Amino acid sequence: MHGTSLQKEADAVRRRGAACAQPTGDKDGGTIQSSGDTDCGAAEAQKTTEQLYVILRAVEAKLSDTQTEIEVLKSQVQVNKVAFGASISAGENSENIGPFNTHTTVIYKKVYFNTGSFNRGTGIFTAPVKGAYYFSFSGHNLSSKAMGLQLMKNGQQMVTVVNHVAGNRHETATNGMTLQLEVGDQVYMRLYENTWIFDNSNDHSTFIGYLLFPL
Repeated sequence: MHGTSLQKEADAVRRRGAACAQPTGDKDGGTIQSSGDTDCGAAEAQKTTEQLYVILRAVEAKLSDTQTEIEVLKSQVQVNKVAFGASISAGENSENIGPFNTHTTVIYKKVYFNTGSFNRGTGIFTAPVKGAYYFSFSGHNLSSKAMGLQLMKNGQQMVTVVNHVAGNRHETATNGMTLQLEVGDQVYMRLYENTWIFDNSNDHSTFIGYLLFPL
């Protein structure tokens, strides 16, 4: 029952009580004769009490429904907070990772932010909710050897960057993509076989992701 309907019913109850209280009869010698005031008043009081009780119960039910809706909205807001940002980071040292003779999942040691769905030990992000997600990554390397990075979803290649051999200089490549994920889908970065990636305290090689909106 909406607030407007409750107000109308309460007003009607008050009008009936007021009507019953009005004196009736003929004016005689300057006095007004009333009839049935006591009975009418008692009956209307009982009716008013019952109707106000019904209104009160309806208000309580409405408040309970509103509280439930608020709790649902709160839980949805918490679920929708999904994000992480990390880098390979070698601290004060410089570090080349690879080359390896097989494709290798990249581990990101330095986590800037994580709502909990990114595993820093494995480098794997696991979707906690169905939705549209955005992922971005960068890779840095010394071009005496090639670098190849793949954004992976459940073992399937999504997008790729490659820095080819080009002498002996430092190069950076970046890429990103929006992906639709189901609950439990896994996203991670993979280093091509026989390529390498570099990082140091400047955090050149990064991996980020966040939920755009649930589906």
